[in-house]
Amino acid sequence: MEEKEKYANKKFKIKEASSVEILSLVDNSVDFLSTTSHKQVQSFGQWARERHGQEWMSTHTQFPFAEHGFSMLVRVFNEEKSESILFDTGGSPEAIGENAKRMGISLNEIGYVVMSHGHYDHFGGLLSAVKAVDKPGLPIIVHEDMFKIRGTAHSDGTIRKYTEFPTKAQLSPAHIIETKQPLPIADHMVCITGEIPRKTSFEKGLKRHKSFMNGSWQPDPWIRDDRAIAINVKEKGLVVISGCAHAGIINTVSYAQQITETAKVYALIGGFHLSGKEFENRIEPSIEELKQINPALIAPSHCTGWKAMCAIARSMPEAFIWNSVGNLYRL
Repeated sequence: MEEKEKYANKKFKIKEASSVEILSLVDNSVDFLSTTSHKQVQSFGQWARERHGQEWMSTHTQFPFAEHGFSMLVRVFNEEKSESILFDTGGSPEAIGENAKRMGISLNEIGYVVMSHGHYDHFGGLLSAVKAVDKPGLPIIVHEDMFKIRGTAHSDGTIRKYTEFPTKAQLSPAHIIETKQPLPIADHMVCITGEIPRKTSFEKGLKRHKSFMNGSWQPDPWIRDDRAIAINVKEKGLVVISGCAHAGIINTVSYAQQITETAKVYALIGGFHLSGKEFENRIEPSIEELKQINPALIAPSHCTGWKAMCAIARSMPEAFIWNSVGNLYRL
C-alpha cells in the first residue's frame, strides 16, 4: 500500500482545551537572563517568583541544568478538570528528577507518560520518572519499535549501538500501552499522532540509522515510532509538540492537522532535527513551509541545531522563542 494511502482516513475529533501549560524540564540549553516579547512565555525565574515567592527565589542557589535530551511537562485544562502528561524523559537518569526538584515541581501530578520515540536522549530518565511518580498502573504510551536494538552506522561500516529502551519488566508496575495509531488521552484533550506518514519531498528520514533484526544490523531510516502530541486550544488552534520530528517537522504538523481536522496551528514546540550535514539542506524548504503554516509561537529546541534556529529566528522573528530549560508556556 502506498504511504499516502495507508494513513488517508485516520481522523478523529479531540476536545477543545481551555488552555495548556508546557514546562521545559530537559533541553539542550539554559538561558535565565534573556527577555521575550511573548507575554505567554516566562523564564524559570519569572514564573518561579510568582509561584514560590521572592524569599524562595532569593535563597535558591541551584538552578535547573541542560543536557542533550528532551522532556516537557504538559498540563492541559478545561472548565472541569486538568490533566498532566510527561512527554519524554530526557537523556540521563538524573536530569528530570533533579530539574523538577530545583524548580519546586512535584512529578506526582503526572497522569500519563508519552514517549516520542525510542532513542536514548528521550528515554534516559524514564525509569527515574516512573519511580518519582510512584503510581501503580501509570500509563506509559509507546510504540513497539521503541524496544528494538538500534544504532548508527559510521562511514567505515561499524555500528555505534545505542542504549536500549527499558524492558517492560523494568517499567513494572507501570501500564505499558503500545499503539501505532492516533490515540486520544487526557479526557480526549490530547492527541498522540501515532505513526506519521512521510509525504514531503525533502524529509527523508535518517539514512545511517540501523536496527538489529533477525541476527544482523538492518537499515531503518524511517524510525516509524516517531510521534508528536497535539492539543486544540479554544479560540487559538493546535499546539503541536514534537520530540525529534524524525518524520519531518512539516510531515508532523500536516498529519496533526489531518487527524484532528484542525487547520490552524497556534504553537509549534520541540525538536525539529535540522542539525548535521545530512539535515542542514532541509532548513530552507522547512522554513518556507513553516512560514505557510504561520504559527503565532515557534520554539524549536533540542536537535534542531543552532543554524536552523537562527534561520527560523530571522525568518519568523515575531513568533520565535529560544527554548530554555525552565521555560513555561501558558497558551
